[in-house]
Amino acid sequence: MAREYYTITELTREFDISTRTLRFYEDEGLVQPLRRGRTRLFRPSDRHLVKQIMRGKRLGFSINEIREIIQMYKEPPGEAGQLKLLIKRIEEKRGDLRQKRRDLEETLAELDQAEESCVERLAELGVNT
Repeated sequence: MAREYYTITELTREFDISTRTLRFYEDEGLVQPLRRGRTRLFRPSDRHLVKQIMRGKRLGFSINEIREIIQMYKEPPGEAGQLKLLIKRIEEKRGDLRQKRRDLEETLAELDQAEESCVERLAELGVNT
């Protein structure tokens, strides 16, 4: 049977995040727990949103990008629009990561070349490496 509410402690343990992080998501309007006095009560829908936020963070999305995707789900064009936007964002992230990989490979090649030059010069100087 589905639970009606989750406490902040339950969600922080489940998702291995701090209470501060969860409050930040609340301040950013990503989750909107109910308040009973000072106690926050998270609905299953809030729990699902935290799960989506964590997935977005793992994929390298910013809070603003995550908010945009979540917001699209709540309004037209709804889920189909959300999925299309997510695909677009994934393609952008993939492109960014591929560029970073090219940059890293280029830097590694430059480092290899610099090291090789140093080793050659040491050999010319008669120094063993």
